[in-house]
Amino acid sequence: MPGDAPVPLILASASPRRLDLLARIGVAPDRICPADIDETPLKGELPARHAERLAAEKAAAVAEAGALTLAADTVVAAGRRILPKAEDEAVARRCLELLSGRRHRVHSAVTLIDAEGHARHRLSTTIVTFKRLTREEIDAYLATGEWHGKAGGYAIQGRAEAFVRFLSGSHSGVVGLPLFETRALLVAAGYPLG
Repeated sequence: MPGDAPVPLILASASPRRLDLLARIGVAPDRICPADIDETPLKGELPARHAERLAAEKAAAVAEAGALTLAADTVVAAGRRILPKAEDEAVARRCLELLSGRRHRVHSAVTLIDAEGHARHRLSTTIVTFKRLTREEIDAYLATGEWHGKAGGYAIQGRAEAFVRFLSGSHSGVVGLPLFETRALLVAAGYPLG
């Protein structure tokens, strides 16, 4: 109805990258409520399904009646193997050594729960190929600290972008929020976008 206040948007993430990406499409969440869930993969869970499940669980964990709740999860996969978020340099090094010179997939899932509690889901899968990395290149990248907390031990929006020989899919999805899919979900839920 005319004059009604817009439905508030909750972002179920503390990621500054997701906030920056939303700003690119003119979206500013009304509230940020990071979801605290167990992100451990289930036994035999495939990478794409893992990303989808986590996005859905994050959204459900903070959803409120009368609000839109947006959540996402990004998983870097080498074959069927889910690479961890690098919390220390040794893990980041192992990830970079594994990805060196080979193709991998980045699955970025988005869930939007509307004001009535209905959930919509989208998945973006991007193929990324790294150049063969020398030990010196890995050492220099690790010294930047960009890898900390990043799935697969790298941040494509930083210096690691120079390692990318080939990319097919969503660059924003690799950063952490596929904007095409996110915008489609918001439009379907009636969120006002220019």
